[in-house]
Amino acid sequence: MTKRFPIHPANPERICWGCDKYCSIDSMACANERSPHPAELFGEDWLAWGNEQLAEPSEPKKQALPAETKS
Repeated sequence: MTKRFPIHPANPERICWGCDKYCSIDSMACANERSPHPAELFGEDWLAWGNEQLAEPSEPKKQALPAETKS
């Protein structure tokens, strides 16, 4: 079972977020570089931004063609 991913960690810069181990910077077990938390990359509203990108597109608005407009 995997650990729950923290949405707003207190100090994300102190931890590597590359896997479920969440190692401290001093003792990374699986990688040579630290993986940043999404909040560090995309800002504090990273979760809302991601959900908007994954949401189903709404029905596009139909624009009237010039022939359909009344003069």
